[in-house]
Amino acid sequence: MLPPAAAPQDVVEKIAKIEAALDDVVNHGDDDELFIASYLQGHFAVESRQLEMQENATMEQLNDNMTESLNRAFSNNELEQADAKLVSALWARLFQHQ
Repeated sequence: MLPPAAAPQDVVEKIAKIEAALDDVVNHGDDDELFIASYLQGHFAVESRQLEMQENATMEQLNDNMTESLNRAFSNNELEQADAKLVSALWARLFQHQ
């Protein structure tokens, strides 16, 4: 069982909202959307859980961590450039609407 989150409640709630939106894309998207959302979900799960353990966590910190994580992956050529752009666009949309 995971330890309880130490982050401020509003951050935990916003993370949960983004997670639900990602789940929704995974559950209802077409094959391309499913691929993009699943890829993003892997990065989000790691970064959001680490952030939830920090008492002084902020959503800006989550955005910075996600951007850094994705950029590292993209620089390692984990995705085609077109797919990387779609992943970045989905993250931007999810973050903006949290």
